[in-house]
Amino acid sequence: MWASLRCPATALRLCRTFFSFPPFSPSQADVQKYSERKVLPYTARQLFDVVANVSLYPKFIPFCTGCRVLSSSDQASGRPYSMEVELTAGFLSFEECYVSEVTCVPFRSVQAIAKSSTPLFTSLSTTWNIQPTPSIHVEGNPLRVSQSVSEESMSNHTLVTFDLAYAFSNPVHAAVSSAFFSQVSKQMVNAFEKRCAEVYGSQKQ
Repeated sequence: MWASLRCPATALRLCRTFFSFPPFSPSQADVQKYSERKVLPYTARQLFDVVANVSLYPKFIPFCTGCRVLSSSDQASGRPYSMEVELTAGFLSFEECYVSEVTCVPFRSVQAIAKSSTPLFTSLSTTWNIQPTPSIHVEGNPLRVSQSVSEESMSNHTLVTFDLAYAFSNPVHAAVSSAFFSQVSKQMVNAFEKRCAEVYGSQKQ
């Protein structure tokens, strides 16, 4: 998920830079999806607290230059809550400004979905799923963790899955950016892992 302070919500369609192309209407087949997953040596609560703190994303998330939370529901009950966040994605020669609806399920998931299309994207969503490892199966098989990890420490190991889905407004953008975006999911998870190490200290896998 990407974010910014620079563009007001009333000027979302003015936040494109460098050049533009006539829009087209992509089909469901044009939606590009990437996913990355990794087991990290932190509890689900620790990981959720980092990924749900969207106001700090500019400090560590690639292509993110700032963040402004426009509104937020009650976060004190421990129940799912939502935020409306003004976001900007800056990458290659593009800069996109838009508003996303962020839905947080404490200690389980954080999902951000753009509320409307932008000059560059017709749709854009990111989803973080967080699962403690003892009950995890990946593609029907138990997820293996290093044999050096004791049974007691297994409860402090968590599977993080990051899913990115988007559709470009123009086929030229889609063609020139496909290779670039294929690396975004991995970069996001690596940045997230590095941030956790900064906040909680480096842990042994």
